[in-house]
Amino acid sequence: MKAFRLDELEAERIANNGAYLRFLRERNMSVGLYALNAGELDPQQPHKEDEVYFVVSGRASITVGTETRQVGRGSVVYVPAGVPHKFHHITEDLRVMVVFSPPGS
Repeated sequence: MKAFRLDELEAERIANNGAYLRFLRERNMSVGLYALNAGELDPQQPHKEDEVYFVVSGRASITVGTETRQVGRGSVVYVPAGVPHKFHHITEDLRVMVVFSPPGS
């Protein structure tokens, strides 16, 4: 079994000085923790993989294609491969679990 604790993942992400920490990679998927602080800009570009975001904490808006929604703790968002998307108007530090399928590179 592979099991993880969010506080340990967050500490590892910080120790590696990155906004994203991939902590699981398997044949059909990968999972990571993505962090953006309040007021920060989201630099990501469209991905070649489908992805699912699960908002662990924080508040923001997300635009996927031409659709915009408010997200907060407990929100789940699906982003199809190749579709432009960004978090924005981040009002509370955002911590998001990201699942890529197939696994992100």
